Amino acid sequence: MISLAVAASLSLTAPELPPLPPIKREAQVVYVDRSGVLLGVRGGRYGPPVDIAKLPAYVPGAFVAIEDRRFYDHTGFDPIGIARAIVVNAEQGRAAQGASTITQQLARNLFLSADQTMERKAREVLYAVQLERTYSKKQILGLYLSRVYFGGGAYGLEQASRRYFGKPAARLTIREAATLAGVLKSPTNYNPIEQPQNAAKRADLVLAAMVETGVITPAQRKQAMAQPLKLSGAASSSASGYFLDWIDAQRRSLVGAPKQDIIVETTLDSAMEAAAASTAKAVVARHQAQNVTQAALVALDGQGRVRAMVGGLDYASAPYNRAVTARRQAGSAWKPFVYLTALEAGAAPDMTVVDEPVVFGAWSPQNYSGGYAGTLTLEQAVAQSTNTVAVRLADEVGRPNVAATAKRLGIVSPVNTDPAMALGTSLVSPLEMAQAYAAFGNGGERVQAYGVERIRTVGGQVLYQRKASPAQAVIANPALSDLNRMLRGVVASGTGTRAAIAGYDLAGKTGTTSDYKDAWFAGFTGGFTAVVWMGNDSGAPMKRVTGGAAPAELWRGFMVSALKRAPARPIPPGPPPPEPAQSIDTLLEAEPENLPPAEIVDEPPI
Repeated sequence: MISLAVAASLSLTAPELPPLPPIKREAQVVYVDRSGVLLGVRGGRYGPPVDIAKLPAYVPGAFVAIEDRRFYDHTGFDPIGIARAIVVNAEQGRAAQGASTITQQLARNLFLSADQTMERKAREVLYAVQLERTYSKKQILGLYLSRVYFGGGAYGLEQASRRYFGKPAARLTIREAATLAGVLKSPTNYNPIEQPQNAAKRADLVLAAMVETGVITPAQRKQAMAQPLKLSGAASSSASGYFLDWIDAQRRSLVGAPKQDIIVETTLDSAMEAAAASTAKAVVARHQAQNVTQAALVALDGQGRVRAMVGGLDYASAPYNRAVTARRQAGSAWKPFVYLTALEAGAAPDMTVVDEPVVFGAWSPQNYSGGYAGTLTLEQAVAQSTNTVAVRLADEVGRPNVAATAKRLGIVSPVNTDPAMALGTSLVSPLEMAQAYAAFGNGGERVQAYGVERIRTVGGQVLYQRKASPAQAVIANPALSDLNRMLRGVVASGTGTRAAIAGYDLAGKTGTTSDYKDAWFAGFTGGFTAVVWMGNDSGAPMKRVTGGAAPAELWRGFMVSALKRAPARPIPPGPPPPEPAQSIDTLLEAEPENLPPAEIVDEPPI
């Protein structure tokens, strides 16, 4: 403290101070959700200086009151504050109180390291004095508020305001301003999301300081303390990390490296995203004993807009995006492509088939039950996820035709055509499956999942605007209506009953692969689709986790929240039927080909 005072004294008498280094700032890419809530920032860490004139007086007043109440009186350093800190620290026998002014903190942030050396502290004072000689108090405070760290990945007041409260800083209430000012002392201990009680106590201290400095009245303080603190649903710092990684690459291909700050308006619904992330963590935690360690989820609307994307349980520790990059066997979640191909060839839900042994060379698929049910309708076979029927049906309609159906609907990964392909042995991502299933719930139109709606400069210049593509019908009636009837049965009385939500028109399909390495639930309602995968990154088997268990549980938990924000609509009937297609009755009588064996993929009845 004494050395700081000496350095400050010398700075006042020195004819020349060292020139200030240039203040540098990289352009920022700010990502916001569909409602304008901040999702994250890429590129430069710091935003532009805060315009103090555009803030309510109590917002900057909160920071001055708690951080440097003599800010408007000192010349960069505060001898009175230094003396007070010396006395307090001596009385308590520890560094209980600091003496750095806002200007000193800014000097350290702009030009210096955080090293606790006397030389660095002396230079901090000299730079602070030079800042005060170069800039106005409002400019210094604006620079300071654009660079301080508020926790949760938020640098600067504007980011913090949008992160924690989902609003620009100009709309902060007194209570919210006090909360953010209180965070600066310790972003970890006073984070209002992670430490709400500590944050509230600290905010009360800030409010008291605001009264003492005349920023607010006692009556305003009382009113502020009585108001509940409403935090943004997107306050989790890492909930949208997977999504941002996905669209950041798209942004670079669309507009390149930014030369100025830009805002990327996305399709994400931050409240849905937060619900998906928290539900995934909760469900995996409940099933840890069954060796479940990871989950992924993708939710799309009927036009392909990504509303939620969970690429894993913890972006900070494991940023690998399992929703987009990971490709796993789909299990019986693949079967709708088989049945759709058959329906388009003339089959019908009430058509009878026989569940009996089927042999392809050395390979014979088995049902999850281990037995055979005999005569079934196609609708019953789908609801019970009967493997033998799906395998034989794929062979009869032509496995290349099934592959073509999957590609037509939105599967972009390679599709194998061996005998077990009907059981989902091809490797696909949850995002691909969501694209494909979206056509079932939007009236039969193909979608391409996307996350960027518009890119603009901070000044409003539009750099990119997504244009709506012409609707491309890929499924017609009666095949679409028949398939959806069958998939409704999966949720109503089949393997997916755990996904059912009373009062909603829901349909979907479960999927479980050999040795329980992967478990899926893919489901939809009118104009809204969500796909869930669960498993382990290592490919280690889970302990009897089926698609109708934990994944259906996760899907339902998410959808209960999502459907409060998504329009609740019945599954649309789709386009009118085309000319009658040739019956496949003769195909069903054909003997299966003798082809090489493939991996067995089973699916449980419930």
